[in-house]
Amino acid sequence: MKTVKLREEYIKLGQAMKAAGLVDCGVEAKIAIQSGQVSVNGETDERRGRKLYAGDTFTFRGETVSICK
Repeated sequence: MKTVKLREEYIKLGQAMKAAGLVDCGVEAKIAIQSGQVSVNGETDERRGRKLYAGDTFTFRGETVSICK
């Protein structure tokens, strides 16, 4: 499982996908999220601006990423 370390209180889903190296750019993240390919804490979420906090996880293409402080 990959991890993304928070620099602030939260990170937006699209930014977290880039930070984890799962996408190359914001447009790629946007397309994946809006097409329902990403789940947050086990539920599909289509909001690119979804705020992720420490303890949250998201999954994309079989890769799960944990958000930590």
